[in-house]
Amino acid sequence: MEAYLGVDVGSVSTKFAVLDRNNELVTTLYLMTQGKPIEMVQQGLRQIEQQLPRDFDICGVATTGSARYLAGVILGADIVKNEITTHAVAALSYIPDVQTVLEVGGQDSKIIIIRDGVVIDFGMNTVCAAGTGSFLDHQALRLNMSISEFSQMALKSKSPVRIAGRCTVFAESDMVHKQQMGHRIEDIVYGLCQALVRNFLNNVGSGKEVRFPVAFQGGVAFNRGIVRAFQEELGTEVIVPPHHEVMGAIGAAMLVHEEVVGNGRKTGFRGFGISDIEYHTSSFECKSCPNLCEIARLSIDGRVLAQWGGRCDIWERNPRGEGSKQEQS
Repeated sequence: MEAYLGVDVGSVSTKFAVLDRNNELVTTLYLMTQGKPIEMVQQGLRQIEQQLPRDFDICGVATTGSARYLAGVILGADIVKNEITTHAVAALSYIPDVQTVLEVGGQDSKIIIIRDGVVIDFGMNTVCAAGTGSFLDHQALRLNMSISEFSQMALKSKSPVRIAGRCTVFAESDMVHKQQMGHRIEDIVYGLCQALVRNFLNNVGSGKEVRFPVAFQGGVAFNRGIVRAFQEELGTEVIVPPHHEVMGAIGAAMLVHEEVVGNGRKTGFRGFGISDIEYHTSSFECKSCPNLCEIARLSIDGRVLAQWGGRCDIWERNPRGEGSKQEQS
């Protein structure tokens, strides 16, 4: 039976999704990246192989996420797509008339504007943590509670306090001040949720026209306090689709299915055996122009498999080459 694999490798989590020939979800997997993207891709492959029936054959592989190029080389991906495209495709598959997609992950966040089934605009935050899941994780840790307890606590709030949430440092200071003033912990917790939502809409969503239906995706969508805050701020229902935490991987699998079937291509998937291969990563500064780009390199047994990361494609065009001495020295 045909199967199509999508892999979303982010800075915080690594997600896998397998679809069948009818784009029905077969299995998913969610792992913490832990700063080891290669190891997590290999570990995920081992677990996915165990979850799939023996008669399933991987006919296409796609990667997305911040480490999509690295994962693509390791897996032998047929296509490599950015997160905007994959999240939009997945959202449209579950909510065909969706017009706005909110996605909040552990280290970044994004808003995608869709009209008539086409992405026309987007915004991303990849610098400030105040609009991401790590903001809440840090504050939950400080309050000595799990993120699940944090979520449940936020739903109990009846009189939330306003927290200065434009910066994580100011937010923590303001939260301490509110605790010292005697505010209830649930009101402070929900105030933090509201601060994250305000920061998201004022920065990532700045200048963007939010139309309904609105979909909320990413791991932070598990937090019902954030869902509540988005709904109150936008004044409408915010839809959390099923499998929202792996939507990037699902969208990638859908895209590679379309690519393989549409072009009659044979997959470049390297097989589940790559889980046992030892890869080596390194980087160097390219001096072929004033940009001085940092180039990432993946190799095995001293043989270069791929190089990427520059503003131009000089290294992508020569993936197995060593480049000139002038460019590296």
